[in-house]
Amino acid sequence: MATADDHLRRCVELAREALEAGDEPFGSVLVSADGAVLAEDRNRVVSDGDPTAHPEIALARWAAVHLDAAERASATVYTSGEHCPMCAAAHAWVGLGRIVFVASGAQLVGWLDDLGVEPGPVAPLPVTAVAPGVVVDGPVDGLDEEVHDLHRRHRTAH
Repeated sequence: MATADDHLRRCVELAREALEAGDEPFGSVLVSADGAVLAEDRNRVVSDGDPTAHPEIALARWAAVHLDAAERASATVYTSGEHCPMCAAAHAWVGLGRIVFVASGAQLVGWLDDLGVEPGPVAPLPVTAVAPGVVVDGPVDGLDEEVHDLHRRHRTAH
């Protein structure tokens, strides 16, 4: 059975796939209480021409259609980066359980600032500020440097 580290590594792989497709490097995996991978996705904002095409939104939408309330509440979303406020709100509204992320929003803000990237149109609030009832674990030491490298590569290519 896959471990939390395996799921987080898959998120980084999905983020790499997003980067290779020209999208920002984010990837997420939805895992049931018994450890089964239910769904996964990567960022598709550029590919789809939709600024809401974040993987966490896709997983929340999938869960809303395919899982009952108890299954959603017991599921875990593993993700390469902490949910943005939009994704955190969707996560809470759908009633998903725990979030485990590789890199925090604060780390991402720092990395982008170091690269001279202007802040986005939405304040980079932590998940707990948007969805205070959600259990959140992260960042994960070691893998966060891989995510940092993906974001650096994305920003220096554009």
